[in-house]
Amino acid sequence: MDSLTVIEVCAGAGGQSIGFENAGFEHIAAVDIEPFACQTLTGNRPKWTVLEADIAQLDGFQFRGVDILAGGLPCPPFSVAGKQLGESDERNLFPHMVRLVREVLPVGVMIENVPGFASDKFRGYREQIMRELAAVGYETAWKLLNASDFGVPQLRPRFVMVALRPPFHQRFRWPSVKPLRRTVGSTILDLISERGWPGASTWAKAADSIAPTIVGGSKKHGGPDLGPTRARKQWLRLRVDGLGVADAAPSPDFPLGGCPKLTTRMIARIQAFPDDWCFAGGKTAACRQIGNAFPPPVAEAVASAVNGALNQRLVTAGTEREAAAIGN
Repeated sequence: MDSLTVIEVCAGAGGQSIGFENAGFEHIAAVDIEPFACQTLTGNRPKWTVLEADIAQLDGFQFRGVDILAGGLPCPPFSVAGKQLGESDERNLFPHMVRLVREVLPVGVMIENVPGFASDKFRGYREQIMRELAAVGYETAWKLLNASDFGVPQLRPRFVMVALRPPFHQRFRWPSVKPLRRTVGSTILDLISERGWPGASTWAKAADSIAPTIVGGSKKHGGPDLGPTRARKQWLRLRVDGLGVADAAPSPDFPLGGCPKLTTRMIARIQAFPDDWCFAGGKTAACRQIGNAFPPPVAEAVASAVNGALNQRLVTAGTEREAAAIGN
């Protein structure tokens, strides 16, 4: 049976890429405008076609025949605090995504964004996007998914839109949640204790909850940290110092009841990246890539559901090929 194929735009550090790969998809290309993100993708998957490009300038016709077009579009235009979306907002890449759909004409489309896009403020724009996709043959569904429902020790609600051609849309079912939640303490205890900090076990018991949403941060401000004041207060309840990112785990002489800072590897694991996934650039660049990523288990769950909806297409195509061969 042939593999399903995917092209990703705004692929970032590869959280969604890992999810699609684990769900059985073959990458035709991964596209991002950020050099460090492209270096991360190339470093981890050297055989992939990674394109450093602005999707506003990307020619979709070269990818005709791909099964899925996917993208984690930039979130600033759709934040809860954001103003009403303007047609001229250059940060809004949905028009370019819809153009790419028309050019690529995939069987399906998957778009991930912040939960703010599900708010009433953007209802009209959501419906406009759905109408534009319907005009080229797609039926669309969307849902808010919490990463903590898929084994990620972090709340991280995400807006996910799936558009499929009939009859595959009728076969699509949103993935079921996992019954058990992982906590920050249990997830990174081995990393916190790797230098012999004697307070690690006690710390892990206190960090017996899921994390607040990890943020990527702004290019305009400072170095790496775990978010604005409110987020850092939430981290402090987990006995984590969110004002900065550590170079290494706490040392043996770190205070027993102290609140350690996290390393980029710890943050990546809380975002559910595999431990062997490496990030290009320094701490600031790595933390931005991690914080902007779609957690791989959530991406995998949705991609697997899409795979399930499309799987009959492959079976049917294979049967038709066998019948043609017998006929000849």
